[in-house]
Amino acid sequence: MASHASSPAPADSLRKPLGERELIAMMAMLMALQAFGIDAILPALDALAAALAVEGNDRQFVIGVYLLASGIGALVPGALADRFGRRPILLSAIAVYIVLSLASALVSSFSGLIAIRAAQGFFGAAIIALPPAIIRDRVGGDKMARMMSLIFVIFLMVPAIAPSIGELILLVADWRAIFAAMAVQGVVIGTWVYVRLPESLAPENRQKIEVPTIAANMGRALSLPSVVGYVFGSALVFGALFGFINSSQQLISETFGAGDIFPQVFGVCAGSMAIASWSNSRIVERFGARRVSHTALFAFIAVSSAQVFFASQAHESLWQFVPLMAVNMALLGFIGSNFGAIAMNPFFNIAGAASSAHGFVRMTMAAVIGAGIGYSFDGTARPLALALLASGLACLALVLLSEKGKLFGPSDAEARMGG
Repeated sequence: MASHASSPAPADSLRKPLGERELIAMMAMLMALQAFGIDAILPALDALAAALAVEGNDRQFVIGVYLLASGIGALVPGALADRFGRRPILLSAIAVYIVLSLASALVSSFSGLIAIRAAQGFFGAAIIALPPAIIRDRVGGDKMARMMSLIFVIFLMVPAIAPSIGELILLVADWRAIFAAMAVQGVVIGTWVYVRLPESLAPENRQKIEVPTIAANMGRALSLPSVVGYVFGSALVFGALFGFINSSQQLISETFGAGDIFPQVFGVCAGSMAIASWSNSRIVERFGARRVSHTALFAFIAVSSAQVFFASQAHESLWQFVPLMAVNMALLGFIGSNFGAIAMNPFFNIAGAASSAHGFVRMTMAAVIGAGIGYSFDGTARPLALALLASGLACLALVLLSEKGKLFGPSDAEARMGG
């Protein structure tokens, strides 16, 4: 399903074409810009709160408002990219990310920082919204699930190491330098995109910038019965994950008294998702995105039940919490990319609008749910554990709705043979 480039990158005819491996690495590092913008600042939340006179759980807004604004902003770039192409919208978003990262480093008040972070999330939303559309321009089905899994392997390595990078920066500078590092990362990746990424939107697939057309495309992307459960279901389970990210610094430091090893603990949990995504890339074309993700969802519910049990005990230990959290984050590695590929598969001609609509729902819902979970932090892991279990059960109900009660469907190859 590959499409011809409609607007080549500078001097594209003189350059080696962008191969699959480089495309995967580039899309992963683009998405990693957002991950770095979230996770690198986690070790500095105490210092940031002290410097800007922030009390209690309010420090979490540095993360929560960025995620929420990214979700709302995801509505915009897909429609623009379906009209003007992927490259110009993506490069504009990277430029905004760089400028607002520098602005965050220079801010003098917490309210100012929150406003800048909201703007950065909103205007930089294309960084996270467009990579699935670029991949969908080329492939679909289980092959898209495999490529998205490989993208997630690299993308998820960033949350695993970003807190450690933030911790290292704090050894030689203050929290403002972390935002400066975000800008530097944006410059490096933006240059790579400008030089190497060709336009992937075919001329015949360009859509008009008309409100009825955009609304119709996005409405279709969110109303098709076969994908509704996967879009809204993934929003629920990732909302619980965002709840962990929002409260992780307080949970690990205050509840378990392990603030000195916070980057390592967070890295173990996030790293498990990267390992799972790599494993998914090796098996998904053989077994199919549905079989793999449905199995992972049942396992997610079982592990969440165990988390509720241990969190309800009088003295849950770090070594009870971390292995279960790591396993559930690994299971999300089998759920996320497969759910995304299943949801995107019917929308080749409107991939940009579909990616934006799906991104809007996933990010906005997940950000709101995650903020609620994080803000309900009460000194224990109970709110998080209960949220993980509830989200898993609700997600299962939605997937059953989309699949008309029949789970564990065949792979693309088996479906073609059966057809």
